[in-house]
Amino acid sequence: MRGARFRRAGRRTNVALLLLIVGAFFSGWLAFAFGTAVPSTLTTVSHGLLGLGVVALVPWKTVVIRRAAPIWLASLLLAALIVVCLVAGFIQVFAGHGTVLGMSPLQVHVGAAVVAVLFLAWHVLRHHPRHPLPGRADLSRRNLLRTGAFVIAVGASYAALEGIGFVAKLPSSRRGLTGSHRVDPLARPATSWLFDRVPAFDATRAVPVAGVRFRPEELSARSRAVSARLDCTGGWFADAEWTAVPLNELISPERLTTATSLVVTSVTGYSRRFPADDSASLWLATSCEGRPLTAAGGGPVRLVAPHRRGFWWVKWVASVELSDQPAFAQSPFPLQ
Repeated sequence: MRGARFRRAGRRTNVALLLLIVGAFFSGWLAFAFGTAVPSTLTTVSHGLLGLGVVALVPWKTVVIRRAAPIWLASLLLAALIVVCLVAGFIQVFAGHGTVLGMSPLQVHVGAAVVAVLFLAWHVLRHHPRHPLPGRADLSRRNLLRTGAFVIAVGASYAALEGIGFVAKLPSSRRGLTGSHRVDPLARPATSWLFDRVPAFDATRAVPVAGVRFRPEELSARSRAVSARLDCTGGWFADAEWTAVPLNELISPERLTTATSLVVTSVTGYSRRFPADDSASLWLATSCEGRPLTAAGGGPVRLVAPHRRGFWWVKWVASVELSDQPAFAQSPFPLQ
């Protein structure tokens, strides 16, 4: 009887961990997607709560691992990946943005999470329980009360950690709604989405915008100051004043009304698609904080897309084209 109770408890722990890890994985990616206050806050807090839930179940999982000798090695490897992911996440939150050997804690956090989820899928398919779905015993009043107490404890722990960070004036108390940490706008890291690198190209080349070519100096002459936050998925943000011109002043109203979306493409081939109606809030920038954009900063011309995460801010703009395809006709996250 005791062994049966333990098997049920072990199964409940495994199922809870599975749900928490998968939820943390998807909430983390959703946090990358949002740049406005409410969805950013909801996804960031959800991600933190789910991560703390995983931490809280570690003691129970260690017992399960010790009792499950045939698969203890696979379980330990998976646990090690999750621990690396969690530790890197805590460092990113409470120590702030930084790099060691060219890597930031957030990069380690995301990389470990991707590997852990792939390994978890293999682990579940290879060692799935015979009765994975909750039964009547799992849904008893006692277990529901335990689940409620667990949720309350995780929420209280999250609030306590936030409070400690605020009282101790740790970097966690100064991070943005997306979880990113502030950096000086002129010292922002020269990062790109995934595999892009600073390209070698003619910095004087004209940029075709809906078929009309504009040289960088022409764009600069038509520009004005606009304040916008570049919030990078690398874990940092920079509030800066950009010298830029909105796309709706470079494209005739007649042509904009016939288009469904705008496609902004980099010299590297990287591109993002935007609703044509957003042309007034999309800017081609040639300077930041009164200084011409450097090559590492996306110069001579880059896109400024306020209220969108950094991967929307296309660097080294090569062209802006009108399209009759909808803006959602692309991967939510770029694959390049």
